[in-house]
Amino acid sequence: MRPNGRHTAGARQLSTLRVWAMGLLLLSAVAISPTTAKAAPSQAAVATTHVYLLRGVLNIFSLGLDTIGARLQAQGIPVTVANFVSWSSLADEAAAAYRAGRLKTIVLVGHSSGATALPDMIAKLNQLGVPVKLAIGLDSVFKTKLSTGAERYINIYIGDGPGEPVRAAAGFRGKLDNVDVRGTGVGHISIDKNEAIQRRVIAEIDAAIMRSRAPAAPVAEPGTPRRARSAAAAAPARN
Repeated sequence: MRPNGRHTAGARQLSTLRVWAMGLLLLSAVAISPTTAKAAPSQAAVATTHVYLLRGVLNIFSLGLDTIGARLQAQGIPVTVANFVSWSSLADEAAAAYRAGRLKTIVLVGHSSGATALPDMIAKLNQLGVPVKLAIGLDSVFKTKLSTGAERYINIYIGDGPGEPVRAAAGFRGKLDNVDVRGTGVGHISIDKNEAIQRRVIAEIDAAIMRSRAPAAPVAEPGTPRRARSAAAAAPARN
């Protein structure tokens, strides 16, 4: 007996409906399944953090720091954006807030001459007994040496441009990373405005704030030499 055409067509339609139903069930399962949320700093840690962003010469070539500052503020993180010439007065301000207990986590970010000023600001803060959790330099334009420490110092520079690797002096304590971004298409004027660089800077700041409950690295004392664990040793020498 030959199968009825209508019966065959109905069976095909039923099979198709079953496939669609299974697909909808799978989509529903995906939609309601829990996803892993990106960890964010706690409000308590954010409230006692301050990020100081130092622009370079003329205050007009480092406007990417303003964008980074705005993104940090959107997370509730207090920021100050200023020209690099203000580094000493900003260090005094940070030290006063730290001694008063209003500030526990200090983060410094600088571009160009602002990056060059970071070691001086760190040294002054250390002299005032204030630890620096994180410092990030973007293409420091002069040979820069760290004599005292931040818990972590990240120097992002363009090896075949005006930027320089940061070197550690005897007695340096902390972790120093030199990151050469030559060949990535960023330039000295655009490095602070580059989306990938900005995302990395913000991610490093978020991670530092989340680590803020851990004990800070000890401030280096004069006359206590220690071999620096640094990527600077592998960086190419510059004349």
